[in-house]
Amino acid sequence: MVTVTRDPDRYRVLPGEGYDGVVQVLAEGFYGSGTLLYGGRAVLTSAHVLEGTNNVSVRMDTPDGRINLPASHYVLHPLYETNGVNNDLALVWLTDPAPVTAERSALYRHSDELGNVITLVGYGLTGDGATGYIESGTNAPTKHLAENRFDTTGEGLKAAFGRSINWDPLAGSQLIIDFDNGSSANDALGVLMGLDNTGRGAAEGMIAPGDSGGPAFIGNKVAGITTYSASLSRNDQTPDVNDQLDSSFGEIAGFQRVSHYQQWIDQSLRQMDTNAPTRPEDVVTSIQEGNSGTQLVYFLLEFNGVRSDPGQWLSVDYATRDGTANAGEDYLAVADTLILYPGENQATIAVEVIGDMTPEPDETFYLDVFNPVGGSFGVGVAQLTAVRTILDDHGWLG
Repeated sequence: MVTVTRDPDRYRVLPGEGYDGVVQVLAEGFYGSGTLLYGGRAVLTSAHVLEGTNNVSVRMDTPDGRINLPASHYVLHPLYETNGVNNDLALVWLTDPAPVTAERSALYRHSDELGNVITLVGYGLTGDGATGYIESGTNAPTKHLAENRFDTTGEGLKAAFGRSINWDPLAGSQLIIDFDNGSSANDALGVLMGLDNTGRGAAEGMIAPGDSGGPAFIGNKVAGITTYSASLSRNDQTPDVNDQLDSSFGEIAGFQRVSHYQQWIDQSLRQMDTNAPTRPEDVVTSIQEGNSGTQLVYFLLEFNGVRSDPGQWLSVDYATRDGTANAGEDYLAVADTLILYPGENQATIAVEVIGDMTPEPDETFYLDVFNPVGGSFGVGVAQLTAVRTILDDHGWLG
């Protein structure tokens, strides 16, 4: 991650700073970045990081140190274009669950990304915005962060430049930033599109090699996936400080828009999780906690009504809540939106139960489901609640 500062360590992400779920994706000698998703078993990244590879693994920097986890398999978006511009997404399924200390992330599901401040996190090269990134030496890549802002969309960029850019962003699917140094002369989208904004000051940053597949967060949710950078000019207007594609001031970058791709991400994750129940009678309401790591316990949501439009999306919000079990100690809290897409009448919510060797009584936690959109819970019902029991298997006596 290139930053404005000349001290790259200023933006080093240390364990415990809230981005322990941003990972390095390794693919046969190449690497990119990625994000660990809810459930702790899948990583979202870019397709071009993995294309044509067989041996994929994930490296995580956690509060307990750096670990490597092999991947069992991965899937590329079926419409991925090999030029690395459109539909550039992939999901990696881990052989074993990520450690409890690795932070999980939810998707940003709204379409209001433009104008939002974002946090970029990745394992890319560092350097100085005035001179571009510095080629890596012998040191292992480290995780860095910086800020920026979503300024426009891919189709907005294409409309402004027409045939003068040699790629064609799919409508609705990309978000664009530029790399500002506080000067209007190097405000790329200000100079070239009239979108004047001179940046985030010393916090401003840009993607660089190694950041591909890494996240752009709005708050703590993944809103964009790093895809490409470009140096643009038009009619003798050249905002790039050095006219080279090197992540220097005046360049732009494109991200796959997660809200546009949430259906593919959600449905791919559902297909990858072969242990999820599909019938009410298969739902298990209690689970042995185990000795270590995490195990999944499921909640099955079903829609029994009739859609007014066959293409309608149905959704509910949900969040876990402590009973006698405590989030972070006995299970990992989740809060998100579940969507039933056209053709779907049911889906599961998975919650990770934390295993340990401590004798303790059986404990419970709850899942609250609320804010139905496209349907209702019944007359006068605003919220549904289900409970799960974590069974102690270490001989606790009470």
